[in-house]
Amino acid sequence: MVKKRILWQLFPTYLLITLTAILAVGWFSVNSLRDFYYDRTAEDLKNRAWLVEHQVLKTSPSLESDLLNKLSHELGNKTDTRITIIDLSGKVLGDSHEDPSRMNNHSDRPEFIFAMKGEFGTSIRFSNTLEERMMYIAVPLIYENSIKGVVRTSIPVTFIDHALRSIEVKIASASLLVSLLVAGISLMVSRRISRPIEKMKSAAESISKGDWSDEISVQSDSLEISALADALNQMVTQLDKRIHTITAQRNEREAVLSSMVEGVLAVDAEEKLISMNHAAAKLIGVDPKQAEGRSVQEVVRNPTLLKFVQQTLQGRENAETDLAIGNENEKYLQAHGAVLHDSLGEAVGAVIVLNDITRIRRLETVRRDFVANVSHELKTPITLIKGFVETLQQGALQNKEEAERFLQIMAKQVDRLNAIIEDLLTLSRLEQNSENSEMAFENTGLKNLLESVIRDCEWKASDNSASIHLICDEDLLTPVNPPLMSQAVINLVDNALKYSGPDKQIEIKVSKNKTEVIIEVMDHGCGIDSAHLPRLFERFYRVDEARSRKLGGTGLGLAIVKHIAQAHGGKVSAQSRLGKGSQFSIHLPIR
Repeated sequence: MVKKRILWQLFPTYLLITLTAILAVGWFSVNSLRDFYYDRTAEDLKNRAWLVEHQVLKTSPSLESDLLNKLSHELGNKTDTRITIIDLSGKVLGDSHEDPSRMNNHSDRPEFIFAMKGEFGTSIRFSNTLEERMMYIAVPLIYENSIKGVVRTSIPVTFIDHALRSIEVKIASASLLVSLLVAGISLMVSRRISRPIEKMKSAAESISKGDWSDEISVQSDSLEISALADALNQMVTQLDKRIHTITAQRNEREAVLSSMVEGVLAVDAEEKLISMNHAAAKLIGVDPKQAEGRSVQEVVRNPTLLKFVQQTLQGRENAETDLAIGNENEKYLQAHGAVLHDSLGEAVGAVIVLNDITRIRRLETVRRDFVANVSHELKTPITLIKGFVETLQQGALQNKEEAERFLQIMAKQVDRLNAIIEDLLTLSRLEQNSENSEMAFENTGLKNLLESVIRDCEWKASDNSASIHLICDEDLLTPVNPPLMSQAVINLVDNALKYSGPDKQIEIKVSKNKTEVIIEVMDHGCGIDSAHLPRLFERFYRVDEARSRKLGGTGLGLAIVKHIAQAHGGKVSAQSRLGKGSQFSIHLPIR
């Protein structure tokens, strides 16, 4: 359906009505004038016919053709009227304009037929004889109460047609002028009606685009249009207030959802996503803007989570479950689901809250591993000590040499227990100080600190006939905790000495770039398989447990180095090649 502007609906309607009225009036006027002129002419011809009838009956009651033809010419010339006298058979006895002998029988003429019935007959038609439109009036010739013939008078009506045509032209001209005037008035009236409506339409379009600033100002004499404009202004004011309220509430909601650590997503009853905060999008791995409005099957790729959402929608009570998502970097989530109801209690959707419990799960795993490792590490020396104590109690004390050997082993295991406990306490203090930000830093010359470390380790190096070589700038300063950093480097050097073998050189190299200071400890020992490198800094992790225990390691040295580096805001790294040696690095950020 083609839609038009209200102006082009009103204007043609007004114009059509007006033109129809003008045409009707013009047609009625012309026809009334035509009827008036024809009636006047007919009445005049009728009177002339009665006069001729009187003269005919006076002159020749017997209707002699010669006398009647002469009389027709005389009367016709005097009255400027065509006069025709016809007998009962329709034969023309006399005519003022033509020879009767040459004229056709007139018995079929309408006016003659009416006259023969004793009535007044009239007819307007084209005359073949005169080649003009004529008006004919016929009256009966009544003599001695009987019709003897018919007297017909006629005149051309061309002059009447000309007069009417002139009047029609004048009426048409006047109608055209009136039509133009009415068209202008109709256009003005239509514009007067349509302009306020169009103005309200433009204002409504601006409102639909979010522009609430313009007030709808309409100047109209129409009470309804003015009332409509006032109602629209009130509606706009109310809508503006409500939209501001809704926008503020939405912003508050989005601010709350965005700031939440928990992931929140809402779905409707048709399993389409209504809303999703950034935390949920990050956990699931999708773009929240692209996800909204899409089916949950398209967005959620995890079957367990998808099934949980569907179960929540189908259920009546809150649901809860734990699930894992991801492949390489697996995350553990705790999902809480609640059904959303409308005012009538009908289920309209569901809200899912996701808590990232990956860290908790990993901490639990670390705790279990730690407890198992500590139990294992402590149980071994305790078991040995207990075994030797029982052996001594059972009589070994009598053998002085055996008792001495047993006591030496027991003392060694006690030292091992003490070392493990000291390392555990060191780790505990490092974690506590790091969390409480109680670490004290001094702007320290690294060369002096590392030279002190080398002096502390020289006796161990001499046992292996190994040497320690230092490469460090004299003026290299960096903020560190000297005791802790010394301990970290000592642990790395001690570890290098244990696995380097005799007559090997240990290198300590310090370098600096734009972002960090790097302390590297390199050895030329047996090296480490690359499969072990990611776990080297875990607590109690050993590449070779038997050799590590034989060398007196607790399995906590590298873990302590890692925590010391982290306490300084840095990190550790390791590189190694089998048969070539290993390189352990401490990365300290430049403050």
